[in-house]
Amino acid sequence: MRFHVFALPHTITRKDYSACAFTQKVLKFCKMMTERGHTIYHYGHADSEVICTEHIAVTDNEVLEKAYGVYDWKKSFFKHDCGDYAHCTFRERAIIEVGKRVQKNDFALCFWGYAHQAIFEAYPNILIPVEPGIGCPNKVCTPYAVYESYCIMNFVYGKFDKSPHFYDAVIPNYFDPEDFDYCDTPKDYFLFVGRIIGSKGVELAVDMTKRIGAKLLVAGQGNLASLCGGTIPDHVTHIGYVEPNERRELMKNAKALIAPTYYNEPFGGVTIEALFSGTPTITTDWGGFAENNLHGVTGYRCRNMEQFTWACKNIDKISRQDCRDWAMNNFSLARVGLMYEEYFSHVLRVHDGAGFYAENPDRTELDWMVRYYPTGSVLTHPSDSEEMFLQPDASRLNSITQ
Repeated sequence: MRFHVFALPHTITRKDYSACAFTQKVLKFCKMMTERGHTIYHYGHADSEVICTEHIAVTDNEVLEKAYGVYDWKKSFFKHDCGDYAHCTFRERAIIEVGKRVQKNDFALCFWGYAHQAIFEAYPNILIPVEPGIGCPNKVCTPYAVYESYCIMNFVYGKFDKSPHFYDAVIPNYFDPEDFDYCDTPKDYFLFVGRIIGSKGVELAVDMTKRIGAKLLVAGQGNLASLCGGTIPDHVTHIGYVEPNERRELMKNAKALIAPTYYNEPFGGVTIEALFSGTPTITTDWGGFAENNLHGVTGYRCRNMEQFTWACKNIDKISRQDCRDWAMNNFSLARVGLMYEEYFSHVLRVHDGAGFYAENPDRTELDWMVRYYPTGSVLTHPSDSEEMFLQPDASRLNSITQ
């Protein structure tokens, strides 16, 4: 299959832009699907470092500086607007470059939603437009949509009075196991990673660790002191933005990652990153956490301070190996790549074939949505789940139409 992948106009598709989850989704998708043998055209910043069939530069540092001036995005939040100079330039140049490469029934992947709409609209009846990883409660601009969780899919359906759609899907965010190290002997600190804003619940993380006399490390963009009455408490260390290697070390050595997001978190990718490191998670009990944080298996979901502090004091009851297994078997590039291949093959058959009633005589299984639970957990699991998706298995692709 052939994919035109449109990156974010205001960032660079590289690992060091780890503060932007959508940028990382673009980066990992390109690697995941290129290594599975598909044709990937990546449209983005000239300095991008991405595994793909061809990288096409449609923006550069000059464009970003003209749009946003000079600022330190590692300390401040990213600047962006769909109507700004960077976004307009990205669209104009991408339309031209797509025209040089496009073929009938290529996929146009709009990772930034409406900011990419004009690109696929320039090639009607040629490109198949898909939003491949919706993680915000915005209106969808494409006829085909992939949501990161059932939480965000149903939220969007309800918010925009949209009926369920057979050609949508839920496919979780995906991660490269090579980016994480497993550790079963953590150090004596809890970890918060994310934007330093009130809705992420960082003050709650500060409060619960203070109550039990524990250390808390906080990593992320923003001003923590402003959320703590002007002074950061002694038990808290604000590290600021962390580079990928430092992030790896922080993740694997933490007793637990605390993510007490107040709002309806669409997915919460940082919690899955922690699980890849063997680090359990302590979260609120809504949004994507209710789907991905297995209560009592990969951590705890809580609804009051007593529950949060109990979870912190009893986090050693959680098996770090179970955390790692859950992440590897359900959120690795090897596992999620299969899900995307099933979905895109499904879209091709209905888009250019018999629609809902299109046949697939080559199918031998229907396990693309199966979840594989840690061996020995309180949840049921298939006997072969431990090793199934630790490495890609080409034999499982026989039923996929390439």
